[in-house]
Amino acid sequence: MASLVYFKKESEDGAVVRYSFGEDPAEMTRLLTMNTHTRTARPDDGDIDYTFLKASRKINSVYDERSQWPERGMSAS
Repeated sequence: MASLVYFKKESEDGAVVRYSFGEDPAEMTRLLTMNTHTRTARPDDGDIDYTFLKASRKINSVYDERSQWPERGMSAS
């Protein structure tokens, strides 16, 4: 069975980037905050689950490839 996680950039300033994310692109109700200096993420709701980990890892992976924070994306496994 495939697992899909979608994310979309909501805001960005010099220190953090905020993303909405979720398993359905129409219902990305959770938020994560990425520290742009340490490249560590935290879920705004405090729930470090599989969905959060997949989203934050994919965001960092895209940043590694492009040297910029992605506007949106998805991870499939």
